[in-house]
Amino acid sequence: MDLAYLHPLYEAPGPWASVYVDSSRRTEDTAHEVHLMARSAVRELARQGADVATCQAVRDAIEDLRHSPEPYGRAVFARDGAVALDPRLARPPQGGTWAEWTALPRVGPLLDLAGEDPVAIVAYVDRKGADFELRGALGGAQAGAAAGRQWPAHPATGMDWSERHFQLKVENAWEHNAAEIADALSVCQEETRADLLIMVGDDRERREVRERLPKRLHDRVVEAAHGAGSRLLDEDVEELRAEHVRDLVDGELDRFRAARAPDEEGRAGAVEGVPALVEAAREHRLAELLIRSEGADAHRQVWIGEDPDQIAARRTELKILGERHSRPARADDALIRSAVATDAAALSLAPVAPLMEPDVPAGGLGALLRWT
Repeated sequence: MDLAYLHPLYEAPGPWASVYVDSSRRTEDTAHEVHLMARSAVRELARQGADVATCQAVRDAIEDLRHSPEPYGRAVFARDGAVALDPRLARPPQGGTWAEWTALPRVGPLLDLAGEDPVAIVAYVDRKGADFELRGALGGAQAGAAAGRQWPAHPATGMDWSERHFQLKVENAWEHNAAEIADALSVCQEETRADLLIMVGDDRERREVRERLPKRLHDRVVEAAHGAGSRLLDEDVEELRAEHVRDLVDGELDRFRAARAPDEEGRAGAVEGVPALVEAAREHRLAELLIRSEGADAHRQVWIGEDPDQIAARRTELKILGERHSRPARADDALIRSAVATDAAALSLAPVAPLMEPDVPAGGLGALLRWT
């Protein structure tokens, strides 16, 4: 997950209001339920010490969902009477709406709820062209089309000279159309920055288009087992998107396992556990955080100062570093702040958590390093 969009959360000191709003349940009385959620969240924030202006900003942000309800919900981050960020969620928060008032914004859950949400282009391919759909967790939309030469869709079956000549023209037209479709699909991917290309059509048509795509896109292509004229159901697309995410996470875990083994000089390219991660964060060595939200270390308490690299496993360590006004924070939130400040990435391990070893990474927190 690219964390760049979280920068507004670290441009001013806390404390912060963090609210995860569940708007996934639809009833005839949704507007009233949203109103009740807003009241409940604000009441909880006030109980934890949030100021009146910030509570009002949160209330207004949640109440706005009555007019444009999200399919799953939003995260609302506010301080000093203003909402700094309110990203959409790709899945509803567990346990419904909840709110916290903390030194750092509670961004850890975003990795699970709005992290790896691959955008897919579904390309319905036949010999005459293709239609493109853009699909994601928040819905779909038409994304254009490619129209080729209008020759008969199938070659002739006869064997005399005129029929063979006609068949050659049909084949040349299809090769031209396949190239046109591949070009249009490549442009569509560049414009939408889609993570996944799902090809639907007969075997030959899919193969011909795939072979003509730029090499940079080959790893993004999956072929659906549907013939020409078939339309993918939402469940089909969701399974392909989920499989893409699982493959991505598995790949990063393989990199982590390989990198944490020390080299001949005893240096490792990955670390795990809070003390080692804190040290790497202070030295700006984090390249990618790996976080299993249910791991014991994710909610372990660390100590932070005003700057992102002022982080320590023990309060006394910050005093040694010269920080006089340290505050407690969750390890996952503090490490994500450090990652944002140094343009590192973060990845939730939730998509593969049921199948992975519980101690990888140890305590649920690990990182690939920029240098050893």
